[in-house]
Amino acid sequence: MNTPVRSTNIPAIVSLVFGIICWVAVPFFGAIVAVICGHVARGEIRRAPPGTVEGDGMAVAGLILGYAHLALFALVVFLFFTFFGGLAWFATHLH
Repeated sequence: MNTPVRSTNIPAIVSLVFGIICWVAVPFFGAIVAVICGHVARGEIRRAPPGTVEGDGMAVAGLILGYAHLALFALVVFLFFTFFGGLAWFATHLH
């Protein structure tokens, strides 16, 4: 009886690793890599014959970590510009 060889999808591993790293060492770039590799991995896993490729959970975890980091980054940028924009407006209307 031939049992199919199960392998773990490499982009899923990369997605998870960069999803974790983006919170510690490589903030924005790591999140982008995690999101892209997560989507690539999920597509490859869906197209593979059932039961031959593992790693969907790792890909989803990498996607969640990457998207959460990007959302936090966008919020920080928004608050930064809102705060300093308000200060600039206040400084010009101080007279």
